[in-house]
Amino acid sequence: MASSVPQPLWSVTRFTAACAVVATVLTCASPLHPAPLRLSVGTGGAGGVYHVYGSGLAEVTASRQDTWITALTTAASVENNLLVADGSLDVAFTLSDVAALAVDGEEPFEEPLPISAIARLYDNHTHVVVRADSPVNAIADLAGGTVSVGSAGSGTEMMADRLLDLSGLTAVAEGKRPGAAGEVERLQLSIGDSARALEEGRVDAFFWSGGIPTQAVGDLAERVPVRLLDLADQVPALTERYGEYFTELPVPAGTYADVPAVRTIGVPSLLVVNSAMPDHQAEEFTRLLFEFQADLVEIHPVALHLHPRSAISTLPVPLHSGAVDYYRSVKYANDRPPPEAAVPSEASTPVLGP
Repeated sequence: MASSVPQPLWSVTRFTAACAVVATVLTCASPLHPAPLRLSVGTGGAGGVYHVYGSGLAEVTASRQDTWITALTTAASVENNLLVADGSLDVAFTLSDVAALAVDGEEPFEEPLPISAIARLYDNHTHVVVRADSPVNAIADLAGGTVSVGSAGSGTEMMADRLLDLSGLTAVAEGKRPGAAGEVERLQLSIGDSARALEEGRVDAFFWSGGIPTQAVGDLAERVPVRLLDLADQVPALTERYGEYFTELPVPAGTYADVPAVRTIGVPSLLVVNSAMPDHQAEEFTRLLFEFQADLVEIHPVALHLHPRSAISTLPVPLHSGAVDYYRSVKYANDRPPPEAAVPSEASTPVLGP
């Protein structure tokens, strides 16, 4: 039986249907509007640089209609890696030595975590803060005293415990006064609470690992004369026992009001994500860091240290493949970082394919 549809109309119908199929395929393959970027970022305690940096990132990207970044206060490095691994956070700040332990599944982590890096940001400076008139000139001098080692689950806490151990000190729990020689009472206080405790005479010193200047330390120095202990002698022992993450860095005079210059311990800071994050999300988030860098510098000067050539130096924490896509797009992925930005070990420089 002949078709009841006139031949010209049938041809138009077939053509229209074919166009609809092609349009559907193209729309699925290349959406006209990319999916919005909604990410939670784990920072650290209020008064610390992670908190300022993360909150600043949420603030400066708010102008983008397709981007929603929420900055969350956390205990920082150890907790952040755990929360990224279990999906409670999308992105988080962490010290590189802590992230390396997370990837390898070494204590304080119970198993390897699916952690990948977005960027190396800047180097944290380890602070041991005492009153200016304190008789304490080295960590070993804290024997018999009380110290704050930072929030539970923070990178500061891990660094503090390592330094106390290397100095021959044994920590006792809060509320138990040191008795035996070489004991020190150990409190777990946030950076803000640590500063207040030193000001009120409840601790003899507090530990802090963060970028400089750290607001909570700066505010304290404006109220109470303080100084920092010189920690340069600790770098070789830390490196020998815990790996090539530690360098000697200065805290210049004038960083904090009337606080003399000292040498201290530097540890790189990273932004990390779950390795399962989709590539397009990781690439877009990496792009945001650089797109809004000038705005972030106005919020805190540590953002000046972000550069594609040094940002890729995250080993042994692998770069996320989406971040690699971004760095390749700006033609830095196959370059070595400049000497001043390189990590201590040459083996830490990533080698990325073409």
